[in-house]
Amino acid sequence: QVQLVEYGGDSVQAGGSLRLSCAASGSPYLMGWFRQASGKEREAVAAILRDARQTYATFATGRFTISRDKDRIYLEMNNLKPEDTAMYYCAARQGVILWASLLEKDYNYWGQGTQVTVSS
Repeated sequence: QVQLVEYGGDSVQAGGSLRLSCAASGSPYLMGWFRQASGKEREAVAAILRDARQTYATFATGRFTISRDKDRIYLEMNNLKPEDTAMYYCAARQGVILWASLLEKDYNYWGQGTQVTVSS
């Protein structure tokens, strides 16, 4: 069993930056960030394996950076836009997987989420 706790959500102005953190109990092989805006489906943001291999959603490339320190992951978000407003969720998988998947079905555990609001 893995428990996940997210930190760092806040309200910021467009163009600003935020750093989200997620602490996991246990030792997940795969960890990732997803987000869900009001009225929209949840979407992947970025994922990282225990060996630090990473995958990013297209919209996140160049603005967001995922990193990992043992069982804690971070999401550095720069040049935030109003469309980045969403609940951000940390997710984890204990079992081995070949790539840093962005598919929800590959994750077993989810955090409660942390809200990011970007105003124009």
